[in-house]
Order: sequence, then C-alpha cells, then structure tokens
Amino acid sequence: MSAWMVVVMLAVTQQPVDSAALVKLEDDWAHALVRRDTATFQRLLAPGFVYSENDVTMNRDDVLKSVSGTDTVTAAENEDMKVHRFGTTALVTGWLVVRGHGPGGAFERRYRYTDTWVKRGGRWQIVGAHDYLVPSSP
Repeated sequence: MSAWMVVVMLAVTQQPVDSAALVKLEDDWAHALVRRDTATFQRLLAPGFVYSENDVTMNRDDVLKSVSGTDTVTAAENEDMKVHRFGTTALVTGWLVVRGHGPGGAFERRYRYTDTWVKRGGRWQIVGAHDYLVPSSP
C-alpha cells in the first residue's frame, strides 16, 4: 500500500474520533458555565481567543472575567451540534440553552453559536466563537 493511501486512511478514520472529542469539549464548556469553572475555560480558550455576542466583542481575558458574573446558571446544554472539519480546523455549530436566575429573575436563554476550534500539538482549543442571543418571546 502506498504511503499516500495510509495518510488518507488515517485522516478518514481520525475524523469521527475528533468530531466526538469536539462535541465533548462543547459539552465541557456548557458544564463549566454551571460550575463557574474558570480552569476549564482557561484550558479550552486558546491564546488570542476572540468572542462576539450580538454587538459585543471580547478577548480571552474578558471572557475569563465574565465567568464570575452576577447570574446563577442552573443548567446549560447543547442541542443540534454539527461538526464541520477542515483539516486541523473545525467549526462547531449548534444551540446552547442556558437556564438560571439573576437580578432580573429567572431566565432561559437560547444562543445560536458558531465556534472555531484549531488542533495544535494534538490538542483542540477554541480560537473564536460567535453567539447570537435569540430575543425572548413576549
């Protein structure tokens, strides 16, 4: 078998494993929201990470500081995740549903997201994320 065929076969068999790993990392993110687990975010967020939500853009340090916000998150879960692979880069799209309470009372927020992950040194880290907070129904 040629070396080229071996490389192609390894790449094809690795994709489902990496897709499952990325789904798990997205779920780790959601669980870290509930626990206010800064260590998980430090592990997941690559240096230079950029986050945008609607009309706000934040850097890695801003996101790490926001983990200790005023809201209490009681549940966070992902729905309808899809992994789109591009070699050592992947986009993950889905819905994040966050429930909890804050100064304004109880809430349920739905975010449509696109997260960009890069695999470096055998490890996936998120380099960019965009969330759209769906307006609540009246």
